[in-house]
Amino acid sequence: MESQQTLKYCLYARKSSESDERQAMSIDSQIKEMSALAVKEQLQIVDIKQESHSAKISGARPLFMEMLSDLNNEKYNAILTWAPDRLSRNAGDLGSLVDMIDQKKLLRIRTISQSFSDNPAEKFLLMILCSQAKLENDNRGLNVKRGIRSKCEMGWRPCPAPLGYINYSHAGTKKVMLDKEIAPKVKELFELVAEAGYSGRDLKRMIDREGIFKKHAGRQVPLSMIYRILKASFYYGRFEYPEGSGNWYTGAHEPLITKELFDKVQKKLRVPIKPKWGQKYFLFKDLFKCAYCGASIVAEEKFKIQDNGNKHRYVYYHCTKKLDSTCPEQYVTESIIRDELINYVVFAEKKHLDTINITPEIKKRMEGFKKVKNQVLSEQKIENVSKTLKYSDYFKYIIINGTKEEKEIVLSGLKTPLFIHNKSILSQPLN
Repeated sequence: MESQQTLKYCLYARKSSESDERQAMSIDSQIKEMSALAVKEQLQIVDIKQESHSAKISGARPLFMEMLSDLNNEKYNAILTWAPDRLSRNAGDLGSLVDMIDQKKLLRIRTISQSFSDNPAEKFLLMILCSQAKLENDNRGLNVKRGIRSKCEMGWRPCPAPLGYINYSHAGTKKVMLDKEIAPKVKELFELVAEAGYSGRDLKRMIDREGIFKKHAGRQVPLSMIYRILKASFYYGRFEYPEGSGNWYTGAHEPLITKELFDKVQKKLRVPIKPKWGQKYFLFKDLFKCAYCGASIVAEEKFKIQDNGNKHRYVYYHCTKKLDSTCPEQYVTESIIRDELINYVVFAEKKHLDTINITPEIKKRMEGFKKVKNQVLSEQKIENVSKTLKYSDYFKYIIINGTKEEKEIVLSGLKTPLFIHNKSILSQPLN
């Protein structure tokens, strides 16, 4: 029993560099305070461990895990620390400490103002205090995410300003404004691609030759950075945060270019990919993700030979299950995908959803299609020829009857990724 056993203490001090613990007492101060308490109460300290590490994740602190091992090997049987949250801010490490107490390996935990031993009330209090520390961490994480989302909804991207903009603070909010010196040069890159047919390598040679941006970047601008600039929607006033999340926001900053100029540049940058010999082509490849687990949707073809010898090709789309091997999402045929996609576009157009982007190229093709359609109807003396053409009607006609190029262009007007669930198409994942 504890009363018959000498208590040998390990003094454990910890401080994280993360923002949630910037107000916590420093490691040196913790050791000083607890050493003074040990002298005052004649506590025997046989080891001192100190580390700068977050306690949010279980089993992630090397010296804490070493201390548990030493307790198990009976190097000492008590812990002296400044406060319970120095030991644990997660359920896993807290459970390890309580297990040590239950196994009589850990006889006492002594803090600056409290003591915990193998007593139901004291163990319960220890668990409450450490669980409260975990609750504070969890709430803080939610508040940070909520703050970031709120900032995005206000139109301010929580990232360093891209080339052509500079950061500044106003009323406690970090914002961006145009860099009057650099912005015109960045805009010129877009114009050279759209109007003069410059490639990324052409721009790099020009930038290196004239020393553009070198003073600001501190070095020559790599080709990859040039392409990142040309593909950044931030310059026309929209941004996605986090990247790849599908969460798009309208920026409150002053756009550097127009959406039309941006779309023109993207078309110039698009390089047609010729399939390799034997490589299969699937129309809806890279368009969808799984609504259930978020993994990519891939396609595969199957052939069926009938009794009369006719051979039929069927295309199926399905989740890769790379993110969740137990994902229950079912296979869906390309014909169902096509019909559901048409219904999705009709619905999105009717509800004025911000999921369709009718590019200048699509508008141009729609006008040509409308003229031909109205001319045919007029020649057949069909009255009430419509002077307008719905995008959904054009989309349906092209997806069913269009060429491969026409289909790819009309699909480029959809904001992706779209999501598949139970053979239906959604604009957002389930979670």
